[in-house]
Amino acid sequence: MPNEPRKALERLCAERGEDFAGLSRFLGRNPAYIQQFIRRGTPKRLGEDERRKLARYFGVAESTFGGPAEGDLPPPGLVPVKRVLVRASAGPGAVPGLEREHPYFAFDERWLKALTGSKQGDLSIIRVEGDSMAPTLNDGDDILIDRAGCEGSLRDGIYVLRVDDSLLVKRLAIHPLGRRVTVQSDNPAYPDWPDCDLGDIHCIGRVIWAGRKIV
Repeated sequence: MPNEPRKALERLCAERGEDFAGLSRFLGRNPAYIQQFIRRGTPKRLGEDERRKLARYFGVAESTFGGPAEGDLPPPGLVPVKRVLVRASAGPGAVPGLEREHPYFAFDERWLKALTGSKQGDLSIIRVEGDSMAPTLNDGDDILIDRAGCEGSLRDGIYVLRVDDSLLVKRLAIHPLGRRVTVQSDNPAYPDWPDCDLGDIHCIGRVIWAGRKIV
């Protein structure tokens, strides 16, 4: 329920004699932050770090403030990244079906920060289908995509793209002049798409890591 975290926080403050302004400063926020959250619903939900700090401060489960249930939390120092139940085709094109989240991978926090400065919510795991990006990416590989990697100017790299009603994973080679791009397959058996208009490219995310089963 959307209001449950607010009610729980207000109740805990009343029971333990905590004032809203002091709790706001504890979170590094302006003195009115907690009062606005409880009484006005702004922000709509507490940030992950804020939930964690409040849970530790009051000695309650993070789920009290809208976080995941304790059984869903990774060990300390690991960052959970959700797997999205779609496949990105390295072949004829995978039709996006159930674009919903499923149990996550958990990455070492320091390792992940060295890989990308993007927020946790911008990261997703999806699975590759097909062989057009072999040997770089193979059928069944899990790839970590950074949706923030599509913001601003694109640069050379491997991306998940939406083309019509399909998701594709391809390499983009950005032309040095103008808004043109070549969409490439690493497998030479598949043709490239030269001289595409950058405005026609619907970028979902940049591929920043891949994991695979060794056979």
